[in-house]
Amino acid sequence: MAFLATISGHENLLLSNTLNNNFTFSGKPSRQSYRFLNKKIQTSNVANSFRAFQVKEQEISSKKEKFILPKFDFQEYMEMKAIKVNKALDDAIPMQEPIKVHEAMRYSLLAGGKRIRPILCMAACEVVGGDESLAIPAACAVEMIHTMSLIHDDLPCMDNDDLRRGKPTNHKVFGENTAVLAGDALLSLAFEHVATKTRNVTPQRVVQAIGELGSAVGSGGLVAGQIVDLASEGKQVSLTELEYIHHHKTGKLLEAAVVCGAIMGGGNEVDVERMRSYARFIGLLFQVVDDILDVTKSSDELGKTAGKDLMTDKATYPKLMGLEKARQFAGDLVAKAMDELSYFDAAKAAPLYHFANYIARRQN
Repeated sequence: MAFLATISGHENLLLSNTLNNNFTFSGKPSRQSYRFLNKKIQTSNVANSFRAFQVKEQEISSKKEKFILPKFDFQEYMEMKAIKVNKALDDAIPMQEPIKVHEAMRYSLLAGGKRIRPILCMAACEVVGGDESLAIPAACAVEMIHTMSLIHDDLPCMDNDDLRRGKPTNHKVFGENTAVLAGDALLSLAFEHVATKTRNVTPQRVVQAIGELGSAVGSGGLVAGQIVDLASEGKQVSLTELEYIHHHKTGKLLEAAVVCGAIMGGGNEVDVERMRSYARFIGLLFQVVDDILDVTKSSDELGKTAGKDLMTDKATYPKLMGLEKARQFAGDLVAKAMDELSYFDAAKAAPLYHFANYIARRQN
């Protein structure tokens, strides 16, 4: 992280002062954090493995650290990338027969949103030296899968929610049966899209990326987190169990977005696994912040029903740790995510530094 110390604090954002007083940003990890939070990767010669690395414990300094973000117009970057993502998504699902299901798919997929996952996919592609065009099909696939998970998550049999991204949820507009089918269609299209639309990437890398996506969404990923989450409602849940839920329910798909980008961009095994580690930190950070916002913001501010976790007696970080400790934990996660990026070229990694800061500071 030495390069950060050479950049003028007057000309750049001081991360610890830009968290809107939501988080304490420290190099000291939470003792209650998930096991991957205080480990570093080291390479291993395990052939043909997506996770060809072992981890070893590393002591982390307890002294306070302040990081200055590299100078970079993150807002412009997000806007330009989102335009490309939205166009690619629009092109991926034209209106065709059967009209109703395609209309329902487009309703949720094109309903807006920050496009965090697809843009992360493109940024990870670029940080390892690839062109964004290599990752756009995978980026679209991640957003299709994410949208499927939102449609299904909102169903009466799941979270039974009426509002998503400031609009009525899919089943409220199209009915439960169509919503289920629209989600199923988006999920299968995601894999088809990567397989048929990816260009100038070796078949081996395309297959590897498809494997990452499948792992992220299946019974070892999103589904695992969702089923444990449902089973935990109204029960006493430990921090370890809560972090398992969030790592699988939210973090695994975000991890897949970043890892797929690095794979499509031509990253080597070390690059890919460092990107995986970065993604795990920000994936958990995303959920910690989500929990904080759920108890501190209104439905109008969030664009979805606020206080839902409290009403359903779900375990959250503020509930188990208290609001202030949850904010401190978020700060720890930001620090660790940024540390993983120090291995990459500073200019290429600038979007990813700002992404971590953005996720920590988001207000909806």
